[in-house]
Amino acid sequence: MAEKSIDINCDLGESFGAYRMGFDSDVMRYISSANIACGWHAGDSLVMEKTVRMATCNEVAVGAHPGYPDLVGFGRRHMDCTAEEIRSYLTYQIGALNAFCVTNSVEMRHVKPHGALYMNAMKDERVGEAICEAVAALNPNLALFVMAGQQGFKLASIASSHGLRVCMEAFPDRQYDPGGNLTPRSDPNAVLSDTSLVAQRALMMAIEGRVKASDGSIIELEAETLCVHGDNESALGLVREIRRQLEGEGVLIRPAT
Repeated sequence: MAEKSIDINCDLGESFGAYRMGFDSDVMRYISSANIACGWHAGDSLVMEKTVRMATCNEVAVGAHPGYPDLVGFGRRHMDCTAEEIRSYLTYQIGALNAFCVTNSVEMRHVKPHGALYMNAMKDERVGEAICEAVAALNPNLALFVMAGQQGFKLASIASSHGLRVCMEAFPDRQYDPGGNLTPRSDPNAVLSDTSLVAQRALMMAIEGRVKASDGSIIELEAETLCVHGDNESALGLVREIRRQLEGEGVLIRPAT
């Protein structure tokens, strides 16, 4: 039987100035890929460089996590931007993080858009095209994280047409509706924090390629990487238990990129 493997990624580097968010140094010990905020929805230059170095010390793959210029809304609010603006936003943010990768002799491996930009890219071809154009122009060797399942098919196709490698991503700490979409964060049950439940969902995703939806139905969901949100108050406990259970089942944890 072929050896099973999965990537565990987390959105990190989201502190800025005097504000602290997440448990980056502790979480980093249990993941294999880090999506580092690039200063527009969260993070700042000092945090970016510190997080790059931290990832390197823990042999964690580094990726850029660019978002809308929405620090107040944490990048989770829709912004009506032109394709030119989106390309510029991506170039600016990925370029900034890559500068810290270069000066610390680290290879950037992937890009994962953040928040509203990520969700808009799944459903709006214009947004998806702009993102893929920017990434491909900067470095066609970068992989693009795309939501696993039906919701991500459109962006995956666009990314492939630009010669980008696609890495399908699932979210064990988020609730899915019967159509395979993430439930809106306005839903009180959208974010899951029960450690045992989330770990079991991660196992199901990694081993069976499926997830249980909010109505109990089963959705096919082939994923190469599993995301735990760094701003989830239970993030440390979640990644620790997810890794423990996956490795207990013989699943190898390694970067997808």
